[in-house]
Amino acid sequence: MFGAGTVMTSLTACGGGGDGEAAASGGGGGSCSVPIANADAPVVSVWAWYPNMKTVVENFNDTHTDVQVCLTNAGQGADEYAKFQTAVSAGRGAPDVIMLETDTVPVFALQEALVDLSEHGASEVEGNFGEGAWRDVSSGDAVYGIPIDGGPMAMMYRQDVFDQYGITPPTTWDEYRAAAEELKAAGGPLMGDLPANVPAPTVALMQQNGAEPWTYDSANPTELEIDLNSPESKEVLDYWAGLVEDGLIGTQDQFTTEYISGAINGDYATYISAAWAPGYLTGAGAGEGADAGTWRVAPLPQWDPANPVSVNWGGSVLAVTSQAEDPELAAQVAMELYADEPSLTDGWTSQTIFPLNQSVLNSQEFIDHQSDFFDGQTANKDVYIPAANAYEGSTYSPFGTTFYAQFTEEIAAINAGEKTGSEALDDLQAEMEAYAEQQGFTLN
Repeated sequence: MFGAGTVMTSLTACGGGGDGEAAASGGGGGSCSVPIANADAPVVSVWAWYPNMKTVVENFNDTHTDVQVCLTNAGQGADEYAKFQTAVSAGRGAPDVIMLETDTVPVFALQEALVDLSEHGASEVEGNFGEGAWRDVSSGDAVYGIPIDGGPMAMMYRQDVFDQYGITPPTTWDEYRAAAEELKAAGGPLMGDLPANVPAPTVALMQQNGAEPWTYDSANPTELEIDLNSPESKEVLDYWAGLVEDGLIGTQDQFTTEYISGAINGDYATYISAAWAPGYLTGAGAGEGADAGTWRVAPLPQWDPANPVSVNWGGSVLAVTSQAEDPELAAQVAMELYADEPSLTDGWTSQTIFPLNQSVLNSQEFIDHQSDFFDGQTANKDVYIPAANAYEGSTYSPFGTTFYAQFTEEIAAINAGEKTGSEALDDLQAEMEAYAEQQGFTLN
């Protein structure tokens, strides 16, 4: 997936610097948000932010006499990454184990800020995960994280809207456009949305169409191939740009109150998202009151129905930092934390995670679970488990923050009618090539 070179990639654009308290927990020091159950055991410090992490750490500490976890919430996502980047640059202040979103792993691996877990028994847990989930954290023989959860993508849709306008869930993107045209002609809502502020799902749809935007490996860590403006990628972005131009979809930024209000009010017939989306929408107030029972989910439409491809958006891992006092012990924590049955069950039943551990994906309770959000639909069995198992993995950008920021600008230009999809990708290709060379990469 990525090379463990020494090229520096700043994440300071993600958020502010460290607040001191979080950094103090590195190496097992500082205060812990969950009590230590066995005072005589060595302590491994962990930064993580999921809502149920206190429960997860309590489960771990209560069942381990050989090691304990000191948990700190150093911020969610970007806030944590900014603090970690400060610690990496300073050479001190990082925790032993850190939760990272999967697509940020190569950014820190390139700075040699993460430990290769293949040297500390990672192969012992490889069988707990599917091929795609393991590829996402691997580079050749090296492994830089242990998967927790993922985001197999699908098409959520409003059953009430589809029923009102006689729409059948589309199975291809051609059918998706045809449904959007039917809705517009009948005075219905927008079919969906192309948000500039979250380019990751657009990248996933490019990969679904056979694109490989990034190619590199640990054997040649400073060599990189960038292919963002391939014919496969241009077909995808021109398709979505065409939907925008024809007024078939919206351009509202997602994860905003405006977008949530639109989703609840039925302004969008579909939400192209991931398996974690029901939990996100529920937490934001969707699926309640008049909105209750209106949502369903179907497999992601395909570019080539004869060759279906599953893709992923989101997910997280536990990685061991190069500042860990005892890498072997930290690796044990990364492999065993959020891996026990009580923690995994708490995670998926509370809609905190879509677990990637095969012990859950193969459990009858998870397979047959009837989703309240989807009005009793067995969404795991019907959609999400097949998508997770079919996912073959991705190669993520080695400088995710810069790439996503630039892609956001390009999608915004598309939404403003200033560029076609192809033009945006040609510009993005040139910008990323220039940036890669500035960072010391040799382009192939």
